[in-house]
Amino acid sequence: MKAPQDCHDMTELRAAIDALDAGIVAKLSARAGYIDRAAQLKRGNGLPARIDARVEEVVAKVRAEAGAQALDPDLVEDLWRRLIDWSIAREERTLGQTRP
Repeated sequence: MKAPQDCHDMTELRAAIDALDAGIVAKLSARAGYIDRAAQLKRGNGLPARIDARVEEVVAKVRAEAGAQALDPDLVEDLWRRLIDWSIAREERTLGQTRP
């Protein structure tokens, strides 16, 4: 993939962005697989979908990584909190399927 400064026109730039977007979607899909496994493990261990301490740990880590990557930590936190909420809802659907 070309570096941004190596894109000489909008066609090249858009192709690079499209490739990055496809990679992000693939990573989100992989993350969903881990979320599904987490739900299975939580069910087996009697854990709830939402564990507030873990949520805050994840948010702190991505904020730190955003800062290290010169990206706005507030933006990343907003995105991750939405992703975490989606992940918890996904886990809750799985956990709810096995409860009486």
